[in-house]
Amino acid sequence: MTGDHGEVLVGTAGWTDRSLLSTRWYPPGVRTPEARLRHYAERFPLVEVNSTYYGLPSTRNALAWVDRTPPGFVFNVKAFSLLTHHPTPTSALPADLRPDREVPVYQRDLPSEAVDAVWQRFLGALEPLWLADRLGLVLFQFPPWFRPGERTRDYLLHCQRRCAPARICVEFRHGSWLDAAHAEQTLTFLARHDIPFVCVDMPQGHPDSVPPLLIATSDVAVLRLHGQSPQWTSKDKAERYRYRYSADELAGWADRVRALADTAEQTHVVFNNCYRDDAHTNAAAFQALLAPASTDSSTG
Repeated sequence: MTGDHGEVLVGTAGWTDRSLLSTRWYPPGVRTPEARLRHYAERFPLVEVNSTYYGLPSTRNALAWVDRTPPGFVFNVKAFSLLTHHPTPTSALPADLRPDREVPVYQRDLPSEAVDAVWQRFLGALEPLWLADRLGLVLFQFPPWFRPGERTRDYLLHCQRRCAPARICVEFRHGSWLDAAHAEQTLTFLARHDIPFVCVDMPQGHPDSVPPLLIATSDVAVLRLHGQSPQWTSKDKAERYRYRYSADELAGWADRVRALADTAEQTHVVFNNCYRDDAHTNAAAFQALLAPASTDSSTG
């Protein structure tokens, strides 16, 4: 969507989820990783890479992603779990950086040199995307125990500095960042430092719930739609994200996204209701909803 609004890029969180591959979203002849990404990139201008949260990316994969997508295609990349203060299985760390323990580790459990090496390897692997102008934003999704305070705000700036010249965006998973006592401070801080705030749609009433506030704190706005699964607290990922938005829900979000796009140069809309082909079906329908607005505005 373009025209009088800022540009809106619509996509999904991933393109090779196992449950997606069990559907008919990919045609029968589209079976290889190369064919799947090419097929996806013909339909959407943006994708969010979630696998990089679970394991460090590789330069080889990044080069392949560049080769399989057209100029202008955008990859948003989710930051590795260790870098967002999540527990990280030792098996997810490079062999030479693994501590002598089997339980998941946090940053505080590793020497600073090892943490620094993780940063370097994570960002180094993304360099092909950056050089090919395919890297959009590095998504830092923080856990519920990452609460507003001077130390956590300083860490946001640390992440921004480490990733530069690549840009970051920030998603919180605790409502205190946007409660009456902290919302103004949070949003002012992000805007002052030109850090995009990640707006979300997610079930409410849980410890990690963040209200569906749509606001741009930078020239790029981001909305991640997680769905409204009644099983949000389930440890089963399929149940947690099993939700297909209705036509009425998508129409409502389209109106809100048009308003958001008026306040930013570019808006990223990512469907993360990744159960089977729900996200991809919703993203295609949402993209179609926005298209008429583009046509009307461009023709006057």
